[in-house]
Amino acid sequence: MNPNTIVGLKRTIWVFSLFLLCTCNSKEYKNNMDTNKRAGLGDPHSFANLDEVIAGHASLDLKVDFNTKTLSGTCTWTLNRRATCDSLVLDTRDLTIHNVYQDDGTPCAFSLGAKHETFGQALTIKLPKNAKKILISYTTSPEAAALQWLDPQQTAGEDPFLFSQSQAILARSWVPCQDAPGVKFTYDAKITCPPNLLALMSAENPKEKNNSGVYNFKMEQAISSYLLALAVGNLEFKSTGRNSGVYAEPAMLQKSVNEFEDMQHMIDSAEALYGPYKWGQYDVLVLPPSFPFGGMENPRLTFATPTILAGDKSLVSLIAHELAHSWSGNLVTNKTWNDFWLNEGFTVYFEQRIMEKIYGTEYERMLTTLGFGELQNTIQRLNKAGKRKDTHLYLNLENRDPDEGLTDVAYEKGRFFLQTIESFVGRKKFDNFLKQYFTENAFKPMSTQDFLDYLDKHLLDTLSGAEDSIKPHMWVYGPGIPGNIPKVKSHALDKIDNLLLTFNKGGNLTKKETQDWTTHHWLYFLRGIELENLSNKQMKMLDTNFQLTNGSNAEILCDWFKIAIEKEYKTAYPAIRKFLIGVGRRKFLTPLYERLAQTEEGKAWAKEVFIEAKPGYHAVSYQSIEEILE
Repeated sequence: MNPNTIVGLKRTIWVFSLFLLCTCNSKEYKNNMDTNKRAGLGDPHSFANLDEVIAGHASLDLKVDFNTKTLSGTCTWTLNRRATCDSLVLDTRDLTIHNVYQDDGTPCAFSLGAKHETFGQALTIKLPKNAKKILISYTTSPEAAALQWLDPQQTAGEDPFLFSQSQAILARSWVPCQDAPGVKFTYDAKITCPPNLLALMSAENPKEKNNSGVYNFKMEQAISSYLLALAVGNLEFKSTGRNSGVYAEPAMLQKSVNEFEDMQHMIDSAEALYGPYKWGQYDVLVLPPSFPFGGMENPRLTFATPTILAGDKSLVSLIAHELAHSWSGNLVTNKTWNDFWLNEGFTVYFEQRIMEKIYGTEYERMLTTLGFGELQNTIQRLNKAGKRKDTHLYLNLENRDPDEGLTDVAYEKGRFFLQTIESFVGRKKFDNFLKQYFTENAFKPMSTQDFLDYLDKHLLDTLSGAEDSIKPHMWVYGPGIPGNIPKVKSHALDKIDNLLLTFNKGGNLTKKETQDWTTHHWLYFLRGIELENLSNKQMKMLDTNFQLTNGSNAEILCDWFKIAIEKEYKTAYPAIRKFLIGVGRRKFLTPLYERLAQTEEGKAWAKEVFIEAKPGYHAVSYQSIEEILE
């Protein structure tokens, strides 16, 4: 059966699908659990000698050069070192290191290790006996993986643009650092850029441009390296509330403000659930379309894709998601990328609670139903690819790019695990537990096993039968979807099931039947179409009646284009080409390129489009596409 049909199946299929997906070998999850218990202070994706020295504060002084597409300047690290520590090992990737000095100006000996394709190079600095600060003079590469340099024609105005994307281990390509999420540091920065542009960071930010092009930043709360962020462009700011606002290029600003007008309400709702927002200001920067993700939760300054500007607030759950990261991820952080689900699973759960509070229970149930369908598709895909272990919540990503762990398993399986706990202990008790969890562990890293121990001590051990009913270790260390997952029921989407039954037997779909549909109704319908039964006549009918090929909602476009590629509906191909060239969000690009690559003709056409599109993609996106097309 085509995976696109799964979300639209009747509830009777739900039980059967769980039976197929939730089988779990107890020995398998126990072995994985033991591996996590043995994890020490080191990080499998960092060269840093974290057991000997911690770099606790950074001072950056960098110049932005759009002509050479480089950052150049210095990074000074304040160190907390053991008395026996005689060297500092930092992570770098494609950095040119000019000099290293201790705090009195004396040069320090340094060396770069062998290059690793994913992890870069270790920068080893010989530490003088009493040195407490180390200054590193360096220049980034024009191909720095974290940085995307956009020409004026790639933006909404007539000015160049720069933005960073440091997650998961790309911070090392623009700052020499201990690039491990378990290491937290404060920072200050001086950024020099062209005077007609505004510089912003994941820190306290200016609200308008100055005449000098020199901007100073301060971040007093400790963050991890993947949350270090920089953006430079022709940007303006507009407030949306007491401690929230939007930055965007002038042509995009008002549209963005209109879409995000509920942002202050989201902040207030989140605080009511799990305690005070600890970061002061919460702003969103709407980036050009080449941004590779939906959003990035940089503290105080969420980066967001313009593809969520649907005009009807139907995609603002992404803002709720990034805001929720201010507690789950930014405040309590996964210790290593093997523990990634601790960031994302908690955040999806929290996101849904915010959306429920603002937009109602039925809205949240639609989102949850769609999320379950996405999880099912992901697990089927991973199992088919022989990656059964990647369906665990706790992952073993050693010697692999941690970006491979960025799947719906971390997001959706993690969320459903927390919903399983809530369904057993009750919402009030679980909310009290989460509030305590965020408060007691604020600004600290958290490993998977440490969380399970905390869960036992502060919640499950107080309730008879909780451990046996919830089966937390099977959720975390086992594959697939455990059979005790709570059922999701959306009355609004149940009605679409009835329409799908008729449509999948060759029936029609009328404008009257869809007059009240939101984005989520359309996604559910498109994903429920049985492609093997879909006729060319039905394709043309849908396109003619609903203008799907020429739509403006990126989520709906992507799902429609998936179907168009599978059915070789050539009418849509010019629009697909335009979409692939104009949008850089990897979530949309990957499934479309994958489907095109299934045939020789499609693959040849995809390669042709990719050549034109690649200059507008961030490295995170184009590297994924290159793997598909190779």
